[in-house]
Amino acid sequence: MEKQKKFQAKNIIFISIAHFVHDTYSAFLAPIVPLLKAKLGINNTLVSLMFVAQQIPALLNPFIGIIAENLKIRYLVILAPAVTTICMSLLGVAPLYIIILILLFVMGLSSAMFHVPTPVLIKKISGDRLGKGMSFYMLGGEAARTVGPLIIVAAVDVWGLEGTFRLIPFGLLASLILFFRLKDINISKDIKSDKSLKGIKETFKEHLPFFILITGIMLFRGFMKTSISSFLPTYLDEKGGSLWLGGISLSIFEFAGAIGAYLAGTFSDKVGRIRMLTFIICISPVLMLLFISTDGVMMYPLLLLLGFFIISSTPVLLALVMDIESEHQAFLSGVFMFISFVSASFTALFVGILSDYIGLIATFKVASILAFFAIPFILILGRKYKNKPIP
Repeated sequence: MEKQKKFQAKNIIFISIAHFVHDTYSAFLAPIVPLLKAKLGINNTLVSLMFVAQQIPALLNPFIGIIAENLKIRYLVILAPAVTTICMSLLGVAPLYIIILILLFVMGLSSAMFHVPTPVLIKKISGDRLGKGMSFYMLGGEAARTVGPLIIVAAVDVWGLEGTFRLIPFGLLASLILFFRLKDINISKDIKSDKSLKGIKETFKEHLPFFILITGIMLFRGFMKTSISSFLPTYLDEKGGSLWLGGISLSIFEFAGAIGAYLAGTFSDKVGRIRMLTFIICISPVLMLLFISTDGVMMYPLLLLLGFFIISSTPVLLALVMDIESEHQAFLSGVFMFISFVSASFTALFVGILSDYIGLIATFKVASILAFFAIPFILILGRKYKNKPIP
């Protein structure tokens, strides 16, 4: 399989813009959780099920990866931001908890259709600078999660919770613009596999040990990441903070994460994926424990560091998966996204249930301690694949 050496900056930027548009709207849930809790009279366990509803379609990710090898799906990538826009903008209008779950499930399906094929496309148009390409791609997503909380909080401030549907036209316009730019990028051609080579089953069995280690890393660091990304506004609300404080704090976290996502992937091209991941995974739980024990203004520098290090592991992990030489890379991308979203669902449910029993502050401490258990997995991964490519 011949590699394309040219780094296609323009196409990478537009795919990253598509990622930005989609994830801006997908970031609306966490900031308005305190308002939804008050409106619906629900506890943190039911809140966590909202995040689970977003992630359930991730169960289909490997199958989406298989489909992506056979269908022209660029139009699904283009339509995904529009579907996500509609679903997330209607959360404030939804009168019942079950309707919110349905909206979030549809949004999750849209997200899966977007996130599975796009990393493979990024690999194809990044040449020999995959880490840099993944950093641009992840920068789009993390920048969106920086802006998204501020947009939804401002919308609530101006129109009220039930007026957020007015944000729908902006997302639809963005999808229309994306259509005219992306319609000529043939995603299906880029990710189509040669069916004469190894089958899906053999590919999965060959890389299963690698993905088991990746699962351990993502699961244990996920307790910490989910605590912040999903429950930070609720955490601050319980400590007496305002809706704006929760939204701004989440944006600070995601802003630092956007910088980390860009730099980590790029640096991993130079210093190595495993070395970069080991450093990130070791320092993140320490920063989390410091954040929990800090109040007032000093909380924000630690929040910046937390965002930088917690989120920066994702593009490196994704680049590590895309380093695998395979004729079924869309399927492997689907497996990674499956692990990512399912681990996020499990950790969100864990954090929600536990916080109803011991409180969010104590739950954040537990999540920090659990994050240390990711270290053995990265050490085993480093030893297993030291000085040799991933099979």
